[in-house]
Amino acid sequence: MNATSPASDGTPVPAPGRIVLLTTSHRVAPGLLSWPAWQALRDADQVLCADGAHPQLPYLREAGITVVEASPAAEELVDACAGGATVVVVATGEGEPTLTDGLARLAGSGRIQMPDLELLPASYDLPGARLLDLVQVMDRIRVECPWSSQQTHKGLAKYGIEEAYELVEAIEEGDRDELREELGDVLLQVVFHARIAEEDPETPFSIDDVAAGIVTKLIHRHPHVFGDETASTPEEVKAHWLRTKAEEKQRTSITEGIPMGQPGLALASKLASRVRTAGLEVPLPVGDGGIGYALLALAVRAEAAGVDPEAALRAAGRAYRDAIRGVEGSEGGR
Repeated sequence: MNATSPASDGTPVPAPGRIVLLTTSHRVAPGLLSWPAWQALRDADQVLCADGAHPQLPYLREAGITVVEASPAAEELVDACAGGATVVVVATGEGEPTLTDGLARLAGSGRIQMPDLELLPASYDLPGARLLDLVQVMDRIRVECPWSSQQTHKGLAKYGIEEAYELVEAIEEGDRDELREELGDVLLQVVFHARIAEEDPETPFSIDDVAAGIVTKLIHRHPHVFGDETASTPEEVKAHWLRTKAEEKQRTSITEGIPMGQPGLALASKLASRVRTAGLEVPLPVGDGGIGYALLALAVRAEAAGVDPEAALRAAGRAYRDAIRGVEGSEGGR
């Protein structure tokens, strides 16, 4: 609102005014603005927005805010603040960088009195909000990319396996940057498959259905968090998990649900884990198995000792790789 302040000789001098740059997130439902943002909008002498299709405009007008569709240059905006006026600019895109750069140049010139400039976030991204961007990008790629538009669940299956292995490698190597990237690659596989699933003519489902399913599962399998049960140790948590999982699956054998196509040592370890958890005494097969049976016995022994045989063999493999490189280096130096 208009205001004045006295000069050194007592003559009233108009206040410089105020520019409020109002930023909003497209990942939050339009109209959900912070209270300071609504206050700034209601107290403003002018509200400007360069984008007539800005998603916030219908909600601002419904609330009685007069919004002028205009894109003033920096000097014009400063002039609009003459006499102490407050002008709110509803930002578009990435926060009106051209306008803010122009205002910064004016301020640096020192030739005019600048109004106060305030950057006011009107809405904020919630945790996980960038997942919405990923879904939108995937939608567009599925439609417009010649390769992505032709992919199927079966065609992508090998990439899921590759990305999972690369994620495990990043974890074991302790590379944080690589870990972040590989998590993204695995996440891409989930979103890609969910997007393909939307097009199924008989049993379509979406990424929201995928997320809803895992949310329901997590809540049901954590009664000590979301229900009345208690658990104070990891062992009690695992017991809850196994019990609720058994109730859900209603399996007739402890081997049901074990993917037989997984790596051999992991498969042997998983079978041994199921046997041990069920409290069964199952003798190891004997006979003409040769190395296969010997590896099975080692995997069972590792599982009983709390060792992941796949991880142990990979660690040994890395040590062997380093030894090979050492020999190659010494041979090359001759």
